[in-house]
Amino acid sequence: MRPFDGRRVLLGVTGGIASYKSAWLARLLTKAGAEVDVVLTRSSAEFIGATTFEALTGRVPHSSLFGAGHALDHIRLARSADAIVVAPATADFLARAVHGQADDLLTACLLATEAPVLLVPAMNDRMWAHPQVQRNVAHARELGYAVLDPDEGMLAAGEGSGPGRMPEPETILAHVGRQLDTGEPFNGRRVVVTAGPTREPLDPVRYLSNRSSGRMGVAIAAAAWRRGADVLLIAGPMSEPAPVGVATVHVETTEEMASAVRAALASADALIMAAAPADFAAASVAEHKIKKGDGAGSIALTPTPDILRSTRDARRPGAVIVGFALETRDALEAGRGKLAAKELDMVVVNDATEPGAGFSVSTNRVSFVHAGGDDEHLELMPKTEVADEILDRVARRWRER
Repeated sequence: MRPFDGRRVLLGVTGGIASYKSAWLARLLTKAGAEVDVVLTRSSAEFIGATTFEALTGRVPHSSLFGAGHALDHIRLARSADAIVVAPATADFLARAVHGQADDLLTACLLATEAPVLLVPAMNDRMWAHPQVQRNVAHARELGYAVLDPDEGMLAAGEGSGPGRMPEPETILAHVGRQLDTGEPFNGRRVVVTAGPTREPLDPVRYLSNRSSGRMGVAIAAAAWRRGADVLLIAGPMSEPAPVGVATVHVETTEEMASAVRAALASADALIMAAAPADFAAASVAEHKIKKGDGAGSIALTPTPDILRSTRDARRPGAVIVGFALETRDALEAGRGKLAAKELDMVVVNDATEPGAGFSVSTNRVSFVHAGGDDEHLELMPKTEVADEILDRVARRWRER
């Protein structure tokens, strides 16, 4: 799984009650394809044992700075790591780390590494709010460490709720992925992605829509953010949750989506139109619920706005514009027509009738229709991998300009 396959992640675990979550984080990192070296501080052993991490990662954890055969562990571990994450990072550890202490294996690794470092503080809410802790967090960021702010929620037993709770392991995993994958040409770019269906009302309780889950658009937004982009997701009603780190604007109708897209394009380096907006709306929306007994035999429809066509004058010079064509016949021909009519750089084409490539599935098989280039055809693959294939071609377009 990109970007974890074959990468080595050093997971530091300090002595906080949140360390029980670190075991699941170790499992997620390993499952994603990373080789995980766990470094335990002395106090972490009061909360969770080394055997747990060995069973989850298949690798023996480290804890000793000195001892026969371990004298250079801090150098070896620091140099071999592609990324370091400390979760949880206690108030004591933050203080020692930002002041350059190296009195245990984990702090020594931080001083010896050139890899990106992610610190994940977790502590009591009053400790988190203390001015000294906040100064240490600011200092850590000045040193170049990424610091993930704690969540609000239930704290240790009897301590109520507040800021200080360690984020969930899935959230931390996404941030580690960003540490590993951030770079050119996405770093600092502004990418707008649309996802999901839109809903056009028929009456106060019914609407016209389609079966889109939003999964493809969410996968693209997550991958673009992981690569370092500043991502805005414009989402219709969808079953997929918005990805970590991505700003999201929720819309209902095609007109609302079109308006949000046009407003965002002024600062966008790329627009990837993965949504499935409704093509038609009711010509007249009933004031009250339409009853069976009313004898309504037909509903007059009117076309909704063509979002991509309406953005032509709003596009930033040099921006890459990607459309989607979900078809049930003559898919490539339809994609080529959309490419020309809407002045796009690329159209991602797929056939909704093909098994594994339509709505509400985790896989897709797509073809790429390019402006001024040959068509490309991919095999069936997970939508997360399709997302990276799309972004690879967006990056190629940027390099050509």
